[in-house]
Amino acid sequence: QVQLVESGGGLVQAGDSLRLACAASGRTFSTYVMAWFRQAPGREREFVAGISYDGARTTYADSVKGRFTISRDDAKSALYLQMNSLKPEDTALYYCAASTRNVVATSGYNYWGQGTQVTVSS
Repeated sequence: QVQLVESGGGLVQAGDSLRLACAASGRTFSTYVMAWFRQAPGREREFVAGISYDGARTTYADSVKGRFTISRDDAKSALYLQMNSLKPEDTALYYCAASTRNVVATSGYNYWGQGTQVTVSS
């Protein structure tokens, strides 16, 4: 089992950048496929970005391609999401998730953090 704790959210203006972090503890972090999801008020939770267990493969939602970058540091058991050129529509609660399946998927994650709020003002 793995425990996940997100940090780095905040209130920013459109066009600004933020870097989210997810600290993992428990089972060996390097064995998990990791991902970021987000949920805006009144909307379903949606996949944002995913990264393979070895960092070789990444996948992004079309809405964030070219603006967001997912990365991982297995030595620190940490996952990151660099968010640039933020837009008001990026406002959401951002979650870190882990999967024991060896595929970077947009669903089917076993473990979740509590989330960190990102608010982008226009």
